[in-house]
Amino acid sequence: MYDLIVIGAGPGGYEAAAYAAKMGKKVALFEKQELGGTCLNVGCIPTKTFLRSSKALEECREAGLYGVNAGEAKLDMAAVQARKQKVIATLVKGVAGMLKRVGVEVIKAEAKLAGKGKVVADGKEYEAANILVATGSVPACPPIPGLRDNPKVLDSTGILNLDTIPEKLVIIGGGVIGLEFASFFATVGTKVSIVEMLPKIAPMVDAELAKKLMADLKKAGIEFNLSCKVTHIEGDVLYYTDPEGKEQKLQGTWILSAIGRSPVLKGIGLEEAGVEFDRKGIKTDEFGKTNVPGIWACGDCTGRCLLAHAATREGQVAVNNMFGKPDRMSYVAIPSVIYTHPEVAQVGATEEELQKNGIAYRKAVMPMAIAGRFMVENEGKSGTVKVLVGEKYGQILGVHMIGGCCGEFIASASAMVGLEYTPDLVNKIVFPHPTTCEALKATVVEL
Repeated sequence: MYDLIVIGAGPGGYEAAAYAAKMGKKVALFEKQELGGTCLNVGCIPTKTFLRSSKALEECREAGLYGVNAGEAKLDMAAVQARKQKVIATLVKGVAGMLKRVGVEVIKAEAKLAGKGKVVADGKEYEAANILVATGSVPACPPIPGLRDNPKVLDSTGILNLDTIPEKLVIIGGGVIGLEFASFFATVGTKVSIVEMLPKIAPMVDAELAKKLMADLKKAGIEFNLSCKVTHIEGDVLYYTDPEGKEQKLQGTWILSAIGRSPVLKGIGLEEAGVEFDRKGIKTDEFGKTNVPGIWACGDCTGRCLLAHAATREGQVAVNNMFGKPDRMSYVAIPSVIYTHPEVAQVGATEEELQKNGIAYRKAVMPMAIAGRFMVENEGKSGTVKVLVGEKYGQILGVHMIGGCCGEFIASASAMVGLEYTPDLVNKIVFPHPTTCEALKATVVEL
């Protein structure tokens, strides 16, 4: 009998398992594939290794701006793939070691709910006072004729296995996944075209910054086709209707389906256990509870916030509540980053959200170049910081940034939003000089 059984060893699952074990609980963690889940094996981490390689290539090409003669730079895709696998293997080993140290029993098997307090795996039944479902998500596959089972169409997992640089890449979807792959491939020499059904890219990003991002990506040679609907695919040719309703087509060496992700819900025993869910995910409350006592859920399978760090916090909240430590999940200050060149980072409300909800606000927009470190490290490039504060109380409601390594200090902005800091409070924080994050403080104190 376990205190907790966790199904799925992605960031939400393995972190929750370790957290409970550190409390002295007896924990079993089931994973049918590799520890680390999508994020570590076929998502966040491998994608970022690709992007780091393309950034290194870009830095070599721009070395002359800094007085360095780097010669001709070339990308070796086989070497990029080898490094990607080395990074993944190292991190998977690290997760395994961490789980072993804290006493989590890892069982490599496909687990399925078998009713309240019961899980079945490989024909064996396991019992626990609590079960946490953390089965994650998979690439979405919408019913576009010619998309499924087409050897010329790749999803976000398949494209990570390419060992050659394609001449042309057509991407369906202008969200985070599509943009990050577009940034990588455009930098390494691929002609990239994006087809997006909405009138803007990165729909969750503040509109002003989304425009700036698109402008920068256009300079990198990426072609955007907005307000366009994909109708069908024939082999390596994608057909779509443009904003005027006229049919157009694009041919690519590969077609990347980057339309989003879908929660893993089938075959895990939700129906048998009586757990409520719909196509968006398992229904949970702010405590991580499902409708069935003793069954909890976190991460992508809930459909609430498909981010690894959100899954980790959701898992922690669930563990706290199941073992008598009151806690609740808040999504007010969950940061997000798009790791394109340039990076985009944001937390809190966008202007569009504040306007939609009728919330009065003030804003300050400043160039990142106000920070000397940004100018030193980003010759010929620009960046922007936007901060939104409530008109009534003056608390920071949203922070939105583009440029440089802004993803590295968005956590500071998350604290400001989550703790409802005012500009006066931020002004009392001493930021190190010279750092790019000084641009954040300078923008906040303008208000």
